[in-house]
Amino acid sequence: MRQLSSGLAAAFLAVTVSGTAFAETIKVEAVMHPTQTIKYDFKDRPHFVLFVQREGKSEGSGRLAGAAVTEFGMHDIRPGNDGDPRGYLVFRAPNGDEAYVKWRVRAVFFNKDGGGKRIVDHGYWEISGGTGQFKDARGLGTLEIKGVNKTDRKFILEGELQ
Repeated sequence: MRQLSSGLAAAFLAVTVSGTAFAETIKVEAVMHPTQTIKYDFKDRPHFVLFVQREGKSEGSGRLAGAAVTEFGMHDIRPGNDGDPRGYLVFRAPNGDEAYVKWRVRAVFFNKDGGGKRIVDHGYWEISGGTGQFKDARGLGTLEIKGVNKTDRKFILEGELQ
């Protein structure tokens, strides 16, 4: 009986492992250019909210690399202090499959040597759905946003995708 149990366990493990999709490491960057913006500046304090659509192309490694990327973001910012940007990135692979990535960042302003402020944006991303190869995908990782110029932003995503 012991040999039969061991044999069944080995067979079950072989079937389970062969049917499992393993996670791949993702590291992509995309410089995003605004195509539409709506901004509201609050009148009683330094504070604004920016609704933005940006577009770019991802470069790097993993299934999200080489995709056209569109950001649908809402950036709630208190200049010189902090902010809470969040939104969705739609990654469109060359074959038309789409991955829907939900993201959230915490922005903090730090004093620079010699005066002024610098902003640091760190947060996370996760797959919230998709089509084709991304239909049942799961993924999670870190996100950093860096300013490229006054309007363009570089989104840097690292993590795992299954």
